[in-house]
Order: sequence, then structure tokens, then C-alpha cells
Amino acid sequence: MTSAALVKTEYEAIIGLETHCQLSTNTKIFSNSSTAFGADPNTNIDPVCMGLPGVLPVLNEKVLEYAVKAGLALNCQIAKYSKFDRKQYFYPDLPKNYQISQYDLPIAEHGWLEIELVDANGNPVRKKIGVTRLHMEEDAGKLVHAGSDRLSGSTYSLVDYNRAGVPLVEIVSEPDLRSGQEAAEYAQELRRIVRYLGVSDGNMQEGSLRCDVNISVRPIGQEKFGTKVEIKNMNSFNAIQRAIEYEIERQIAAIDAGERIVQETRLWEEGTQRTISMRIKEGSSDYRYFPEPDLAPIEVSDEQLAKWRSELPELPAQKRHRYETDLGLSVYDARVLTEDHIVSEYFEAAIAAQANPKQAANWITQDISAYLNKQKLPITAIALTPTNLAKTINLIESGTISNKQAKDKLPDLLNGGSPDEIFKGEEKISDINVLEPIIDQVIAANPKELEKYRNGKTSLKGFFVGQVLKQTAGRADPKLTNDLVEKKLNG
Repeated sequence: MTSAALVKTEYEAIIGLETHCQLSTNTKIFSNSSTAFGADPNTNIDPVCMGLPGVLPVLNEKVLEYAVKAGLALNCQIAKYSKFDRKQYFYPDLPKNYQISQYDLPIAEHGWLEIELVDANGNPVRKKIGVTRLHMEEDAGKLVHAGSDRLSGSTYSLVDYNRAGVPLVEIVSEPDLRSGQEAAEYAQELRRIVRYLGVSDGNMQEGSLRCDVNISVRPIGQEKFGTKVEIKNMNSFNAIQRAIEYEIERQIAAIDAGERIVQETRLWEEGTQRTISMRIKEGSSDYRYFPEPDLAPIEVSDEQLAKWRSELPELPAQKRHRYETDLGLSVYDARVLTEDHIVSEYFEAAIAAQANPKQAANWITQDISAYLNKQKLPITAIALTPTNLAKTINLIESGTISNKQAKDKLPDLLNGGSPDEIFKGEEKISDINVLEPIIDQVIAANPKELEKYRNGKTSLKGFFVGQVLKQTAGRADPKLTNDLVEKKLNG
């Protein structure tokens, strides 16, 4: 399949995401079993999550708090009255043969979040994406397919119920997305928000954040949506974008060929970079929802709601706007610094210690990030404190040391060395009376280079400046040295 269909302008894609986000509570939604990831199979289980007779679920209050905070952060209306429902389906990893979820009265509805893309000129392009609803539910277990045969790839399956009963919120977007890039950015912004809130770690590789995409295409100008297809099994933001781009192309090609689009669930195959049919999509009537008889309805008081609202942190979009408008940072720097709330906290601590915001941003997004990426470490792993970063920046700005000196000593700084000790006796040389004899000595020692320079090879000025910096162990003031060398060479 070629990429020609992707550039067709007579069609548009209609995309919505259903995102399951695992909440970072210590125990499950209706019982006291641990939610810890990576435990041996079937060790974090109990009679409630296994659906044994004679036991009753009890709602974990922390789940309600986290769900309400997520709803508030997504600008949703929080329901003062909501309830749980039973969603019937039969699958080996669902012990009760039903899931406790929320159907017609979810905890939060009618919200939005802002995504931010960057245009060709580096300017931010912002768009609000509606959030239809956010509701609480329990997770199912996990099937582990084992053995192998030539046709199906496995000969038997094992069931791990550790995940059964783990608390989730499902966040359903409005069909406001129009491209794979927008969808991937929406999912990333959602992850930033839940991480800033501390309600989820958002780790896709552990299944803490799972996105299903609903996508259809329609001719430009047509109001009626096309037939919706759901795509599952995407384990990265990049996969979300690529799966959507493939599916747009597939559906357009099918429509152009006169084929009917079937409402179905498809899987993304990473190896072949394509979607494949999994099953015909169920409708809500297939689940036979009815109110959960073992759980009382939920009422959120005004006092409780006000308390949880007051505990919300500044969110990623708010930080980006503030960094750009109040601190004068570039769109790029603002995005990098706010990607991880731990990094933004480090940056703001450096600012609080009187660091120049732009210089602090440069150090964090460039030199420090390069080191962290190479070592595959979080910023919390380095011993360079925000206060010592601010001290280093202030030494540079005061002219005490050069930027080169600071960067040469970056390993010592990252290992926790004090700037006062590291740069003691290494102050930048800005005294003309000290620099001129050194420059005279360098020029005298390189007569051939001097002759070439005066015969027109002016690029050799950099050679002489470099020799002076070498003679002074990098302590010579670069600008002053450059000016003095040029004056001497042309004298």
C-alpha cells in the first residue's frame, strides 16, 4: 500500500481515544490485595477479586479521590451522584464473568484537555480536545499464551489474576482528533497530566496506560461519520501514530475500491506495521449493563470536592504557558522542561536559587540531559543540586569563570562537587596586563602561522586564540582574548 492515500484531500479522519489508566493506589479497587507490578503470578489475589461466593466489594476511597482529581484536571464536571454497574462478558481472565464499571452515571463528564503541536516555524499550535467522560472500573487478569505450534503460535494459555481488581479510570475523548500526530500528542499530554497529579505512573510498558483508538474516514463536507473501527494492542505513542496513519490509508483505499468498512476491532502488528482484524465490535447492549447491587451509590460532597480541587498542582499546559510568557523561554525549552514534573521541579528550584531562567534551561535541556540520556538515568540520580547549578551559572554571568571552564568541570559538578571548591583558583583571566604577554609569547612561537595569517589566511586567528586558551588552561576571557589576538595579529 502506497502513501498516496495519506495526502488525499477529499477525505478526513475522525479519531477518538479510549484510554485505560491504572491508578497508583497500594491496594485494589474493592479489596486489600497489593497492586505491585511484577509479583509472581497469582500471588496478589484475594476472595473479592477472584469473585468467590459470600464476599462483598468495598470501594477504596483513594480510588475515588484519584478519579475526581483526574476529572478536575481534565476540566470535567464532577458528578455529585454516581454509581457502579455490572458489565457482563465471559473471558478466562475475568474471574466473576462480569466487570464492575460505570455506565450511565460516571464520576466525571464533559471536559477537555489542550494539546500543543509545533508548526514548521517552531510556533505552538494549540487545540482543545473534548473529554466525553471519565469513569472508574476494575481491571481484568492477564492471559499468558505459551507453547508453540506451526499454525496458531501457542498450544495453551495460563491465567495470571494479579491484575484482576486493579483500579482503572477509563478516559474517553470526543472524536475531535484528525491525525495520528494529534492522537499521539493527546495520549502524551494525558500521561503528563496523570503523572503531575501523582495518580498514575503512566508506564505503557507495564500496562499502566493503554490506549484504544476509534477511527473512521469520511468525505470532506459530509456531516455523518463513517463506520468506526477500533484498534488495540499499541504499546507506544509512536505506535499509536503509525497505526492511525496506516488505518486511514487502508480505509480510504477500501472506500475508493467500493468495499464496505466493517465495524470491528483490529490489532496493530508491530512487526508488519499493519492492522489486522480481531473480532466484530460489540455494542453496549451485548454487555447487558445493570446497577451493581453490592455497592452503594457514590456521593461527593461540596467540601470534599473543594479539598481535592485545592490539592491540584500546576499542570503541564499551565507550566508551558508560564515558562513561555513569564520566563521568556522558547517553545522547545518549555516543552522539554515540562515533559517530566521532576525535571520542572529541578528547574524551578534552580530559579528559586537565583539562576537566570534561560541559562538554567540551557544547562538542563542540553548538557545535563545529554548526560542523563547517555547514562539512562533520571535527573534525581545526579548529585548536582539546583542550588549548585545556580551558583555555577552565576559564576559564569559574573565573569568569574568562563562557560567553557564550567562545561569542562561538568563531571565534577554532576558528582556533587561544590562550585566554590571546583573553581577555586580557576577564575577567568580578564586582566589585559596578564593576557598580553601570553599572547605575545604565542605569536612569537608560531612565526609560520603568523606569516600565513598576514598573507590572507585570517581563519588562523582561531588557532592563536586556542593556543592562548591552552596556555591559560581555559581561564582566559574568550571575548577579551579574541579582541586582543586580532589587534596583535593586525598590528
